[in-house]
Amino acid sequence: VQLQASGGGLVQAGGSLRLSCAASGHTFSSYDMGWFRQAPGKEREFVAAIRWSGGRRYYADSVKGRFTISRDNAENTVYLQMNSLKPEDTAVYHCAAGRPILSNVATQNGYNYWGQGTLVTVSS
Repeated sequence: VQLQASGGGLVQAGGSLRLSCAASGHTFSSYDMGWFRQAPGKEREFVAAIRWSGGRRYYADSVKGRFTISRDNAENTVYLQMNSLKPEDTAVYHCAAGRPILSNVATQNGYNYWGQGTLVTVSS
């Protein structure tokens, strides 16, 4: 599976962005998908994940209520709608594909395939 993230940019605090992650290959619908982010000087951290069917979604506490992950298996794409953005959301956002067990859904180890990342900058 090859992943291509897009949709990043510069936005003011309180604004919104929608990230997309397009996947190649015929097996996208069988993979769980995740979004992770890495801020300058910090380790990569979990943001959100969605199971292959779209039936279960998981969020980091820091984004719960502001971000929404969704997927369109017909379009081989996963989305991250980000609302009420804060300066601390500034990071490079990466999408990932895998089949993590529940205990790994929020860890990098749960995912086998990674996109190159898209930069989100939130100004105060």
